[in-house]
Amino acid sequence: MNKNSAITIFESLSSPVRLDIYRLLIKQGMDGMVAGEIAASLDLPSTNLSFHLKALTHAALINVEQEGRFLRYRANLPLMIDLIAYLTDECCGGKPQTCGDFSAAAICPQCSDQHSAVR
Repeated sequence: MNKNSAITIFESLSSPVRLDIYRLLIKQGMDGMVAGEIAASLDLPSTNLSFHLKALTHAALINVEQEGRFLRYRANLPLMIDLIAYLTDECCGGKPQTCGDFSAAAICPQCSDQHSAVR
């Protein structure tokens, strides 16, 4: 992760709607959700949702997979882990062991295996 990547992520998440979508998808974990489920959960019109999903996909915050005639959206959990690692890289004066555990396994146990496979 570099500074420009982090800025792109934060710019995308600066929209309250996109932040809500991203947090919802993080909550769903690897199961993700189809667009209709996201729209119903957040009470969003499908046209608005489509715009925000495209922006999140462009920022690589979410992944999309075709399932028959539906698209399933999932949070890019390894990217979330990388962002947290970037933000906490020099935590506590360069002594991260005094800050607590920011490892992938501690932050997101269900995605730590996926994260190590990506690296």
